Amino acid sequence: NPETWLPFELAEAGDVTLTLYDANGRRIRAIALGRRQAGYHGAGSGAARWDGRNEQGEAVASGAYVAELRVGAARSARRILLLR
Repeated sequence: NPETWLPFELAEAGDVTLTLYDANGRRIRAIALGRRQAGYHGAGSGAARWDGRNEQGEAVASGAYVAELRVGAARSARRILLLR
């Protein structure tokens, strides 16, 4: 059961959302992480977690995806690779 943990750091507290897109830019899934305090959020302290599934709960194919983290008006995106 592949899953991906995405650690992140916030300059200020806010409501955090992780959105995943496929290589063509189509939204695969949005995950509301709730309100998080400023600081580092690693695997043991609330990193964002994606279980490799889409909005319907179906497992997505192996491949390249874009993970976008939004907090208020700020956003950060990175490419990730899912291998099954």
